[in-house]
Amino acid sequence: MAIGDIIVGVDIGTSKVSTVVGEVNNFNQIEIICSTSSKCEGIKKGKIINEDEVALAIAKTIENAEEEANLKINSTYVTIPGKYATIVQNSVTKELKDKYAGISVRDVGQAIMQVRDIEVPEGKTIIDIVPNEFVLKDGTHTQDPVGSLSSEFTLNAQIILADKDYTRQLSTIFKKAGLEIDGMVPNTLAERNLILDVNELHDNVMLLDIGAGNTDIGVFEGESFIYTNTIPLGGDSITHDIALVLDISEEEADKLKRQYGLALKSFIDNDNDIILNTCKNEQKNKVIKSSELIEIIEARIEEIFSLVNKDITNQGIKPRINNVILTGQGIININKSDVAGKIILNIPVKISTGRLVSTIRPIYRSAYSLVRYIAARPFAKTVSSSIDVKSDTNIFITIMDRIKEFFYS
Repeated sequence: MAIGDIIVGVDIGTSKVSTVVGEVNNFNQIEIICSTSSKCEGIKKGKIINEDEVALAIAKTIENAEEEANLKINSTYVTIPGKYATIVQNSVTKELKDKYAGISVRDVGQAIMQVRDIEVPEGKTIIDIVPNEFVLKDGTHTQDPVGSLSSEFTLNAQIILADKDYTRQLSTIFKKAGLEIDGMVPNTLAERNLILDVNELHDNVMLLDIGAGNTDIGVFEGESFIYTNTIPLGGDSITHDIALVLDISEEEADKLKRQYGLALKSFIDNDNDIILNTCKNEQKNKVIKSSELIEIIEARIEEIFSLVNKDITNQGIKPRINNVILTGQGIININKSDVAGKIILNIPVKISTGRLVSTIRPIYRSAYSLVRYIAARPFAKTVSSSIDVKSDTNIFITIMDRIKEFFYS
């Protein structure tokens, strides 16, 4: 990362848009300049149903950030749900003319650009290149080969593809908000270094981010990003179920979910009476048992984990997962959700204990993770978001130009 680079990250969630602006300080760490958010009702079940509504929410967060940071923002990075991303593993071997000259940054940059030379399926476009590891001629594995003496090296990398239709839609939305897109990153890839602790970063893990409307899946084998997808259910699904079954308002349903949040009825200590204040039928102030409420919560949580289990089983990757890490506003406040996950997935499950997780407000966690991910790009000359206006540049060309800018020198 380059000292002084200013990175703008936007996360488009189911219920809100969050923006974080960070700067790389003299210690090569991200210093948050400002963070803003705005409610957004333009997304349902992970799909953008109202582009103008989303564009307005993005523009509002950017306007607030510009005012707070005294900056003019013309471009940003953005997270995308896992269901719009595809991961392709690829490798390339580069021979060097003089093994005693040492591997240069230019050699690495050329290898990174060569590894992207794959057959891209129709309807997909490359949005990111993730260097995984370098293997020297003598078999040495390293994250940074620069300066090593070797006659050749092999780069193993992940090529991240995204659906063209979705990237076009995002491009249109950001243009409406007066912005260009610097790059797109799958949610769980951005969150990995924030959510996982040191030991988990080297393990075979599945990161489950259960948000308001979506559950994002990210599977990692050590440093390798091998799979991502999205299940269109989240914390709001639980709230809706409570409101529907008990015939009460969404507001009261959400309050009850937070107050009595428990994922398994078998863990109830006292089956207390609950007075319902907004019951819509003739029974005002209806009384139910807490077990009735928790039974509703348990059913939806079971469905979420069951759909995740079905997905990773169908993909054939479940046997490769050693641990599951839970995060997200939709689940972390529901007690025993990790136990429920373990029962259904038959894999050890734990709530995230990454040391930085507790320092960032949940509403800004994904946007902050994105900024940190971009700032930590290896071999990048610059990662700064642009403050120059770019006119009508094709989104696919723009993103590939940014990739070249990151890696090629």
